[in-house]
Amino acid sequence: MTLLVKALSTLALALAIGGSALAQEYIKGEVIKVDAKQKKLTIKHEPLTNLDMPAMTMVFVLAEDGMLKKVKSGQAIEFTADRVNGRITVTSIK
Repeated sequence: MTLLVKALSTLALALAIGGSALAQEYIKGEVIKVDAKQKKLTIKHEPLTNLDMPAMTMVFVLAEDGMLKKVKSGQAIEFTADRVNGRITVTSIK
C-alpha cells in the first residue's frame, strides 16, 4: 500500500509540473549552427508538441555542456526539449 501511495504521489507531482518529469518523445531536427561559446544550437525541427510549438528553426540553450561534442552543423539529430528556468532548452540528444 505504501508503494502505491508513493507511486501516485510521484505521478501527481509530475503532472503538476507540466509532465516534464514524464518521458518525452524525441523530435527530429537538423543542426543549422553550433555556437560553442554561448552553448547554444540553432535547430530546424519538427513540431514540439510538449511545448505547443510548430515546426520552425530556432536557437536552443543546452542542458549540459557535453552535448556540444555530440553534434555538428548539418547533422540530423533526434532530441528532447523543455522549458528550463524560462528558456527553451535541449534536454537530451541521441
